[in-house]
Amino acid sequence: MRSVKPTLVVMLKEPRAGRVKTRLGRDIGMVAAAWWFRHQVRPLLRRLDDPRWNLLLAVAPDRAGMTSRVWPAHLPRIPQGRGDLGDRMARALCHPSHGPVCVIGGDIPDITSARIDEAFKVLGTHDAVFGPADDGGYWLIGLRRVRAVPPTLFAGVRWSTEHALSDTVATLSGHTIACVATLRDVDTAADLK
Repeated sequence: MRSVKPTLVVMLKEPRAGRVKTRLGRDIGMVAAAWWFRHQVRPLLRRLDDPRWNLLLAVAPDRAGMTSRVWPAHLPRIPQGRGDLGDRMARALCHPSHGPVCVIGGDIPDITSARIDEAFKVLGTHDAVFGPADDGGYWLIGLRRVRAVPPTLFAGVRWSTEHALSDTVATLSGHTIACVATLRDVDTAADLK
């Protein structure tokens, strides 16, 4: 029996000043933050375009992101849709039809295909995997999806706080959970160093 190819979803916003990386923009300026994001994501997508998984972009805003020329045209896209980060990530985790799925953002400079491969390997023996971030959040969430995505996933998560990871783990009661490497995401000018 042939195994199902996993899916990696990268959550991306159009790199427009004042619409992306606004916390970073408060430190370095909104234009500079949008520029940084655009030039951070390009090499990231090149590194992660790997034959071991399907690469899918979850884009925002929905309409403009679907037709944008900023992101590589050969990569399939889905709209993120409305709601908070949890609503949008839940849709991304449910979208691919079969097999394991991992969701990441575009603001983590140290992501490599080896890190993604490690997360998918962990999903061979666990229901869920997280890539913790230094700030108490996470740079990756993945589900094996041998059972339905819990409807309470992300309920009550305090986003953009040091509690985001622990709150999300608490919504996965009864699931086996593992963590991979801790990486830093870029939210402020201090994170750029």
